[in-house]
Amino acid sequence: MQIDRKSLSDRLAAFPRLGLASLPTPLEPMKRLTSFLGGPRLWVKREDATGLGFGGNKLRKLDYVLHEALARGADTIVSGGVVQSNSQRQVAAAAAKLGLACHLAVYHGRLEPPTPEYRTSGNAFLNRLFGAQLHEVPWTGDRNAAIRTLVGDLEAKGHKPYFVPYGVSNALGAVAYATTISEIEPQATLLGFVPNAIVHCTGSAGTQAGLVAGAAVAMPNTRIVGIDIDAEPVRVRADVVAFAREASNLLDVPFDEAAVEVVAGHAGPAYGVPHEATIEAIRLAGQLEALPLDPVYSGKGLAGLIALIRQGRWRKDEDVVFLHTGGAPALFAYQSVLGI
Repeated sequence: MQIDRKSLSDRLAAFPRLGLASLPTPLEPMKRLTSFLGGPRLWVKREDATGLGFGGNKLRKLDYVLHEALARGADTIVSGGVVQSNSQRQVAAAAAKLGLACHLAVYHGRLEPPTPEYRTSGNAFLNRLFGAQLHEVPWTGDRNAAIRTLVGDLEAKGHKPYFVPYGVSNALGAVAYATTISEIEPQATLLGFVPNAIVHCTGSAGTQAGLVAGAAVAMPNTRIVGIDIDAEPVRVRADVVAFAREASNLLDVPFDEAAVEVVAGHAGPAYGVPHEATIEAIRLAGQLEALPLDPVYSGKGLAGLIALIRQGRWRKDEDVVFLHTGGAPALFAYQSVLGI
């Protein structure tokens, strides 16, 4: 049974949020990039424009996840990520805005620092500016183990920490991200089109899971296409399936695993390492649309979209939305390797 958009909005309204993010974010045409690539008609959903702390897609998740933290009486927010994690920066900004302590497990070893400025500029600088306490930990491959250890240490010292998973990716984060669909559908209708696809970078999986859950209800004819940026497409897809199923259960909406598409081959040599296609995408977005993309996430996402266009996936008269997840501060940490 098909569920209409209003039903999705009603279901989402059952989950309280704080209002940290400036919503709705704009949906804008990318006419010059469309012309350069020869179609399809390209649009950008500006999740980089969510406001707080230079914005980004994680704020939409934190709106809901941190409401739960406050409801539980937390006095400290705990999360983690690599040195230039966009997620960590948004967690730190949200904690500062809410007057909560923030502790971050900063992983070292997942990638070699690509530049001398990597450890101190960009998101790393902003984490310090927002008052986060940083804990240097080795990367083991387990995204959440060090964060949970930090939670335990803080509890032992009498604090009331709240665990925010890597990438703010869990079932509630995915529910929160379904709100993006409830914005895109009416925005696109007002602009006179139905997206054939929504394309975005995918890694920790919560963003794609939310898009899939929301689209099943409100945009069933729109394909959600995730571009793997972790060079781990099998793991990414498994996590998207798990989170999307959990989020769909929370929303009481149908879930079809066949709706989960993760495209491999555009992550470059490794996570966090920009390659030629990434740099081309960053240049094109900047020079044609004045759109700053980062070299870890959104740049690789657009690189994947460009590759799919050049492979002829969509007709010229179709419409495709690129979801800009944010991350511009990381540009400053990668400046000397981008050749720009």
